[in-house]
Amino acid sequence: MSKASPRGEGATKLSDCLNLVLADTYSLMSLTHLAHWNVEGPGFFALHTAFQAQYEEMFSASDEIAERVRALGAYALGGLSTLAAKADIKEFAAPLSQEAYVAALITGHEKVVADAAIARDAAGETNDPETEDLMIQRITTHEKALWMLRSFLKG
Repeated sequence: MSKASPRGEGATKLSDCLNLVLADTYSLMSLTHLAHWNVEGPGFFALHTAFQAQYEEMFSASDEIAERVRALGAYALGGLSTLAAKADIKEFAAPLSQEAYVAALITGHEKVVADAAIARDAAGETNDPETEDLMIQRITTHEKALWMLRSFLKG
């Protein structure tokens, strides 16, 4: 049986960290969806399929992250402009080359990994292994996406 959720200042810091990861995830999901819709060229089928798998996974993850924020007694962020401003991930517009889409998404995934690591560490400091585990899962997923996207650019 797990311990009670953290309370007080540590829980507030952790909720703030999780809300940043939520904003990052939602913003990156939206940009990945944009790339999915508009990618063209010889790698179209592979990228179109990969981008779809990635944005669908991030949509599901955003719900898990928001629900964890609520489980900690805080409120999840929402609204496109609020999430985009909080995430501060550079947006792009179509059309771009395949390589430019991939490079932009790599930058987004790197930001999610960095912010999730901060949230993971905050969870450890507040003795919240459930949130720590969630952030470890997020880091693992985004590191795998980074490996795949970087591999595409080596082609």
